[in-house]
Amino acid sequence: MELDRNGLEVLDRAECLRLVAASTLGRLALSSGALPLILPVNFLLDRDRIIVRTSPGSKLDAAVANAVVAFEVDDIDALSHSGWSVSITGLAREVTDPADVAHIAALPLAHWSHADGHVIAISTDLVSGRRLLAAGQTRSAS
Repeated sequence: MELDRNGLEVLDRAECLRLVAASTLGRLALSSGALPLILPVNFLLDRDRIIVRTSPGSKLDAAVANAVVAFEVDDIDALSHSGWSVSITGLAREVTDPADVAHIAALPLAHWSHADGHVIAISTDLVSGRRLLAAGQTRSAS
């Protein structure tokens, strides 16, 4: 197990994507009007990309022109002071290919809002993650 300089476990790409695939709520960081913007989004990991649905006119429209964005997912247990965090950097683009749109429409992407106008795919070019185990806790074999 590799530890960073702060004593956090460094997660490899496969473990990061496994954790992301088991999650449904993340945060998308992008630039809107030359200002940073971070938005909570429902998502789904499909193959090697993050899929997000959004409505027309949303601030997420700023991300559909092959913009570089950051995406973050975590799970924290405040009582045990443990958890993990995964950060992904990639290109965001609107999915417009009819076959790809049909593929995505069949996926179990949760609908917490009425967002259904656009589908955004975010590549997983750079993936990094860290895990903090509670005192006395050992990493379970996965």
